[in-house]
Amino acid sequence: MRIVGLTGGIASGKSTVSNLFKASGIPVVDADVVARNVLKKGSGGWKRVVAAFGEEILLPSREVDRPKLGQMVFSSDSKRQLLNKLMAPYISTGIFWEILKQWAKGAKVIVVDIPLLFEVKMDKWTKPIVVVWVSQETQLKRLMGRDGLSEEDAGNRVMAQMSLDLKRSKADVVIENNGDLDHLNQQFSKVLSEIRRPLTWTEFWRSRQGTFSVLGLVTSGLFVCKHFSIGP
Repeated sequence: MRIVGLTGGIASGKSTVSNLFKASGIPVVDADVVARNVLKKGSGGWKRVVAAFGEEILLPSREVDRPKLGQMVFSSDSKRQLLNKLMAPYISTGIFWEILKQWAKGAKVIVVDIPLLFEVKMDKWTKPIVVVWVSQETQLKRLMGRDGLSEEDAGNRVMAQMSLDLKRSKADVVIENNGDLDHLNQQFSKVLSEIRRPLTWTEFWRSRQGTFSVLGLVTSGLFVCKHFSIGP
């Protein structure tokens, strides 16, 4: 099975690319969806985060007020690092189970959409790595327009993440998204062709079909050995 790592930065257009993969029939494991699930009221992640940040981050429904929590952690390096440390084990486990579900369904190629792919060392388990890149000027402009943030607040959020230039240097494939949607679609078509190329032997043996092939060969081998040991 080929596990493609997809990452980018805030307001880079990564979610748009993720949706293009989904529309093309490629299963996507979304770390943000996993993160929302592990923060649901009463979950283990919810309990740890509330214990660390206090009940002032809760809505009247007792669910986490995600915008308020985000504002807190993006303005403080120590709080952001604490949140990442608390959430990482739950998110990693959730991603693993989502990948396992896709394996069980027989998926040969999946995309794992993780904003902090490099920061949490998940890049070691994905190949190729696709980075959606934009200039910092474009990133700030889009973020301010999308979320109604001041330039200072937008800058704090951008600077809180690993720079896109650094992520770009670690990528196998770069999608440059400074242009319009047509330009993005043109690049995506090329990336999709690369992602859909035939599996390598290593990737094949990791797939469900490959695993069953191994089991079939082992079973056949045992049968043959047993036949010869019994003799005529």
